[in-house]
Amino acid sequence: MIASKAISRDQAPSSMSSLPIVDVSALRSHNQFARNRAANQIGEACREFGFFYAVGHGIPQTALSELFALSRAFFARPKLEKMEIAMKHGGRAWRGYFPLEGELTSGVPDLKEGIYFGTELGEDDPRVRDRLPMHGPNLFPAHPKELKSAVRTYMAAATEAAHTIAEGIALSLGQDSDYFRRNYTYDPTVLFRIFRYPDSRGNGSQCGVGEHTDYGFLTLLAQDDAGGLEVKTEKGWIGAPPVPGTLVCNIGDMLDRLTGGTYKSTPHRVRNTSGSDRISFPLFFDPAFDAQIRPLPDAEARDDSTTRWDRQNVHSFEGTYGDYLLGKVAKVFPDLRREINDTR
Repeated sequence: MIASKAISRDQAPSSMSSLPIVDVSALRSHNQFARNRAANQIGEACREFGFFYAVGHGIPQTALSELFALSRAFFARPKLEKMEIAMKHGGRAWRGYFPLEGELTSGVPDLKEGIYFGTELGEDDPRVRDRLPMHGPNLFPAHPKELKSAVRTYMAAATEAAHTIAEGIALSLGQDSDYFRRNYTYDPTVLFRIFRYPDSRGNGSQCGVGEHTDYGFLTLLAQDDAGGLEVKTEKGWIGAPPVPGTLVCNIGDMLDRLTGGTYKSTPHRVRNTSGSDRISFPLFFDPAFDAQIRPLPDAEARDDSTTRWDRQNVHSFEGTYGDYLLGKVAKVFPDLRREINDTR
């Protein structure tokens, strides 16, 4: 059985349930039985929820604590100062800060502000020289200056954790542990965000993030103790409150596509009614930009658009992950889509 932690009624909406907790440290061991057991638990969680908590992920608590403190310090700075690293200055790399309601979900402004980061690339990198969208340097604020180092440290640790969890997902699907690394995540597209959600009480029905599924492969989320993340299940919305020492992991549309719907991406949203700000760190671990998207050998093509929240058929896509990603992100930041189109 998968270990689980009960979710109390004051932490989540109706239709209470528990998201599973999986100890992924076993995936780093040489004990094949322990590795397979963890993989089976991941598979069970992906089939039932599309979400699970990961404990034993290997990210030092000191790195998390430092990043939380520095992130709060940044968001407390004046808006004009934060706008010095606005996303318009990141250009085609799509990095930097966006203010409250500066990001859209299904065309509706989100009640959050944040900073976008990605894999750090210098101007001499061939992809940067070729002006490939979403590739380039990150933008870091002057204050607090320590945020730069903290972000890089956390991204490196979380990316390593994602590789490990992806091995468990591969094993759970009857593949070799390095299946995804060989075919898709050999040079992963890593996108990292720092988000601040103000308390949403008094803002009507506006969400920090409205109902959506993540469009990539795998998401690893660290969150503070404010709560507010909600997951949609067949029985209704359930809470995914913070559990000390864990990351929240969920599969995205691209893993749904690769498995032919065996592992389905799950809608979720954020409603922060804690009375204080909520800080979260989602890291999106996705296929390489040039990876050709081909389903697993035994996956069957299908159309699930009639049951999806957005009525889109994710299984119809063919091409590279980069083509897919650009089409998705352009809907979130229309201004950046125009910038890229105007300078091609």
